[in-house]
Amino acid sequence: MTLAVRAAPEPDPYAAQRQHRRVQVALPAFLVIGGRRYSVQILDLSAGGAKIDCGTALVVAGASVTLNWGGAGAQGEVRWREGREAGLKFAVEIDERDVADLARRGQALSERLRA
Repeated sequence: MTLAVRAAPEPDPYAAQRQHRRVQVALPAFLVIGGRRYSVQILDLSAGGAKIDCGTALVVAGASVTLNWGGAGAQGEVRWREGREAGLKFAVEIDERDVADLARRGQALSERLRA
């Protein structure tokens, strides 16, 4: 029997630069880049931005994007990209209550998928 050993999470190199508290979520969303729409997953979210799993979407740092989720969304800019993940900075902050609501939705979706 082999035991799986999980590596310790790497420190977040951007943590000191953030102005807003991030919450982990797991929500499906769409990223619009240059008029094309890509399926993505929001991994964490704050009033000022988000980290997404963008898979093979053509996301490059500096690109102007729109992130859409459940009837709402935000325009912003890609700040960084590493592998499948990208960090977005919203052009206009979203309300902290909306962040909390999305965190609750993500939790409910996660629980429903586990059931």
